[in-house]
Amino acid sequence: MALVKYNNNSLSAITSTGLSAGAMTLIKEQTASSSATISFVNGTSDVVLDSTYPIYVFKFINVHPASDQVDFQVNFRDGGSSYDATKTTTMFKAYHDEGDSDTALGYDTNRDLAQATGVQPLVFSVGNGNDESASGELWLYNPSSTTYVKHFMARTNFLYFQNYSIDTFVAGYCNVTAAIDGVQFSMSSGNIDAGTFKLYGIKDS
Repeated sequence: MALVKYNNNSLSAITSTGLSAGAMTLIKEQTASSSATISFVNGTSDVVLDSTYPIYVFKFINVHPASDQVDFQVNFRDGGSSYDATKTTTMFKAYHDEGDSDTALGYDTNRDLAQATGVQPLVFSVGNGNDESASGELWLYNPSSTTYVKHFMARTNFLYFQNYSIDTFVAGYCNVTAAIDGVQFSMSSGNIDAGTFKLYGIKDS
């Protein structure tokens, strides 16, 4: 049932039928605790990362590094044992410091990739103070395709170690025709001290 507002500002309750919406299903949740990596691999530990869903969403909440000034990063597996799928990506950021004295919006040329197999930073130099962390989400599209490249997008906000709020936008594609069957999160140095990671699948209807 929903409330509808008419032009005369009166309200009426109606029942809607026949309206379809995408179904978002929680597939797997993991909690980091001094973890070197957090991995989601198709077919292991009840993880589904195949043609069951055309869209997969990873949500990472209050990811806290053990070491100070480290990057939180992601990589993808394309059927082998290593997380080294070839990627081309872009990254831009907006930031604002707590003292209200420094702001900027711009492209980050130091953290994009061009046909590279290394990790993709999602945030950089996140602090490891007790109240410092990163939260965001990553969308992966049709990872089971063996015809097209695999597109992904991520948006993350984090507390930079020098007390900035930084909003990062990362997007790109895994330039492989093999299916992407694993996604792995890590820090550039040290462990993921804490954080919650959730994998969702979204169907068309």
